[in-house]
Amino acid sequence: MNIFIAGPRAISKLNESVIRKIKEIIEDNFNILVGDANGVDKAVQHFCNEHNYRNVKVYATKGKTRNNIGNWYVHNVDVPKNLKGFDFYAAKDYEMARDADYGLMIWNGISKGTLNNIINLLDMGKKTILYYSPEEQFYVIKTLNGLKEFIGRCSKETQELFIDLLYKDSQLKLSVH
Repeated sequence: MNIFIAGPRAISKLNESVIRKIKEIIEDNFNILVGDANGVDKAVQHFCNEHNYRNVKVYATKGKTRNNIGNWYVHNVDVPKNLKGFDFYAAKDYEMARDADYGLMIWNGISKGTLNNIINLLDMGKKTILYYSPEEQFYVIKTLNGLKEFIGRCSKETQELFIDLLYKDSQLKLSVH
């Protein structure tokens, strides 16, 4: 089982609830798919390394890792030359979502990248275990309609971002695949 774990760069420490969830993943000996960014990616890498967990795969755009604390296998993601900025890294995240069986997303209700990951997972028919940090609570989101309902509790800006990402994701899929 492959679990895609991600969250915003703005969150650099994992709280006890998230740590317990990652411990369950480790106890089940599942494969952890993680990115190479600062923030949640780096914190997950630190945790796995501290627990000598080897079933970790780090995804990096063009094979250049920003963080690979445990010296794990690096999955190289080639991206089209025309992709820049957000879309450049979103292509890597899309591949992690594609390779995962489900996602564990730590989200602050603001991060565009994390919301995009949730949308991708759900669009691929894969559930997301969402840790929503403003409420310090887990939610299981199984469909885009379920996410839309959840987003209703967020700010107007986040609701608009959700709509924008739904449209943008359909455009990105056309250019990447």
